[in-house]
Amino acid sequence: MINLGSEQVQSSLRKAAKQLCLSTCFCLFICPLAIAKSYSVANAEGLKQQLKSVKAGDTLTLKAGVYSGHFAIHQPITLTGEKGAIIDAGGIGSAITVYVSDVTISKLQIQNWGGDLYERDSGILLQDKADRVRIDSSRLSGSGFGIYAENSSHIRVVNNIISGNPELYKLDRGDGVYLKGVDAPVVHDNQISHVRDGVYLETSTNSLVYDNRFHSAQYGIHYMYTKHDEAYGNQVDNVDGGYAIMSSEFVNLHQNQASNTLDFGVLLNISNHCIVSNNRLSLGHNPQGTAELGNEGKGIFIYGARDNEVSHNLFATSDIGIYMAMGGEKNKIYGNQFVNNKTQVKYVGDSLLEWSHHGRGNYWSGHMGWDANHDGIADKPYRPNDNLDKLFWLYPEARFLMNSPVVALLRWVQGQFEFGPATGIVDSFPLLSMDSIDGERLR
Repeated sequence: MINLGSEQVQSSLRKAAKQLCLSTCFCLFICPLAIAKSYSVANAEGLKQQLKSVKAGDTLTLKAGVYSGHFAIHQPITLTGEKGAIIDAGGIGSAITVYVSDVTISKLQIQNWGGDLYERDSGILLQDKADRVRIDSSRLSGSGFGIYAENSSHIRVVNNIISGNPELYKLDRGDGVYLKGVDAPVVHDNQISHVRDGVYLETSTNSLVYDNRFHSAQYGIHYMYTKHDEAYGNQVDNVDGGYAIMSSEFVNLHQNQASNTLDFGVLLNISNHCIVSNNRLSLGHNPQGTAELGNEGKGIFIYGARDNEVSHNLFATSDIGIYMAMGGEKNKIYGNQFVNNKTQVKYVGDSLLEWSHHGRGNYWSGHMGWDANHDGIADKPYRPNDNLDKLFWLYPEARFLMNSPVVALLRWVQGQFEFGPATGIVDSFPLLSMDSIDGERLR
């Protein structure tokens, strides 16, 4: 039997432990497999060869110059570039394809990839399950998708400039950032222009999109079949629509801006449990819009959507401030500012809807109400649209009569006697100044 308490045995054990510790430290800090290395390349062939030999954790830096071709990443590495490093895909296919997770791509100029949307031609194409990929501080310019990811998670797209091909018809371009089936993506501080949609999300969850700038596109941000998303601090200009929320749930859209939109600032289409608050939506105007077709520029368009909350937004200087149709009745609408829209409200339906909450309604420019107790709320309810408004929507050729004395008399008579069941919008607590808007202030 060995006496473990003897001094000789304890000394041997201490030596063995020391040797084991030294051996472990050697493997951790000296073994080449455990050390991240940095490489630099100066031409396309060198880049392709180095991409085949790099190990996990390595950094590969492109020196200034043009790297023509298509490049694949199969290891979790950092691919970056010096100023003037350009990857050019030659007008076909995708410039960079990522097959693995934990890849970072930064400080590159990527251009001239293909325009075949069916083949997913992209500046950067992320294959399925390429998780935790970060793309930052790069410039991407091409006809197809800027960045395309599908069935992955925790993608970060940060501080990039992405531009499409302005010579293509809008719907033939790729999206700036296309995310399908992606969980918890983060997209912020990018400038995206001349694409189809700035950021397109489909069947994605838990997305965060903030502080981006979009212009010259179909939509700024487009949600389709998504859940639990948030967007704030974004600015959209010169687009068909600012923020399109379609068949989605639990989208929190707040503190965004949209201007110079042809169709809408915000669209809620068959979407539920969404919050639209503290946004500034202005200059929605379609020069080709006609009342018969219903394609006027709208601050917000609510179509077949219910159980949503629309509060503390500015809807200003648009053809229509808010347009509601096809089952959009069950929504909470209060604390908004409707300022100088040609038509403040257009509601197509047969219900009487109350647009106030806890004793506070909305501010309507042009509404002159009495306020006997000086609480900033009119003493009587306000009807921003009525049966006469509906008549003018049905027969737009009669709009020239809207401000005539006859119509003024008819409105007075209608206010004194209700003919048939009441329908339309009623704000029982209309606010008489923009300063009386409560809650979080518009920025």
